[in-house]
Amino acid sequence: MITLSKLTKRSRNTACGAALSAALVTTGCVSPVAGPSGQYASPIGNAPVTANPTPYSEGLVCMGHYARQSGYRAPRVAVGRILDYTGKADLEGGRRVTQGASLMAISAFAKSGARLVERFDTSVSELELKYANNKLIGDETPQNFRKITAGSIPGSDFYLVGGITELNYNIRSVGAEAFVGDLDPTDAKGSIGGKLYVINVGLDLRLVETESLEVIDVISYQKQIIGREISLGIFDFANGNVFDVGVGGRAQEPIQLAIRSVVERAVLEMMSNLYAVPSSDVCGQTEGAISTNGVTGDFEPQGGDLEAYNGPSRQDVAAWHDQRDPGLRGRN
Repeated sequence: MITLSKLTKRSRNTACGAALSAALVTTGCVSPVAGPSGQYASPIGNAPVTANPTPYSEGLVCMGHYARQSGYRAPRVAVGRILDYTGKADLEGGRRVTQGASLMAISAFAKSGARLVERFDTSVSELELKYANNKLIGDETPQNFRKITAGSIPGSDFYLVGGITELNYNIRSVGAEAFVGDLDPTDAKGSIGGKLYVINVGLDLRLVETESLEVIDVISYQKQIIGREISLGIFDFANGNVFDVGVGGRAQEPIQLAIRSVVERAVLEMMSNLYAVPSSDVCGQTEGAISTNGVTGDFEPQGGDLEAYNGPSRQDVAAWHDQRDPGLRGRN
């Protein structure tokens, strides 16, 4: 083996130059001096913002339309704390499961057509009430301060609380590896391997009647999550050169998306109980009504102008994207 110390000065300079060039290539378009845009480097990636539905999102939207067609009064629902009770955390990565299950539940109730009242984060409202009580909030007209009116805040009919109670690692795993090659050390050798593993998450939710504090519905659900790993390699000598090539892939079903699916399934079942839905055929009964609705939420535009409803555009991949939306591209 020829070490760097045995090389001539010219050879060492050539080697250093090659190493520096390789390093610059690997860093990509990075400059130590900010460019005209004010950045050292442009971020990679151009994927647009997309909707984030689960297999239960469409059923939630159908539920809201079914309630309106059937004349059911949508209940006022508040969502409380849905905490992480698993206690699972990484030393560097933090909590293993989402701390935003309450926000997922709020989105699920919105899809189902429920009337939501805010109880999760009332800090701004409480501060506004404090300012109004001290006559500090006013309109454009002098001395026209905001009045505090009794009964101006609607109450909730039900509220949802609970928690994420399970995160079980490695419920079952299986793997296999094989190495193939003959006894001749100069002949090609190959290896292949694969692994599968399963974990699960679970939560427990309860729906409480606000006035009486009676628990009217309790649901416990779990969902299994699968992951896989595949590897393939080959080792060979050819024309005096050594080739050692390996490829592989690893994929796991997203844990947080699984929690969202469990939350949406639980909310779907609870709302179907409140709406007295007879079966899951509710989407077939409301097929015409949901043709203009998206899975991002079931809502009405401010002002009641249904023609201004932008439900379908909210899940349009090209909408508002400066490189995908024709309306915006025409201005560039």
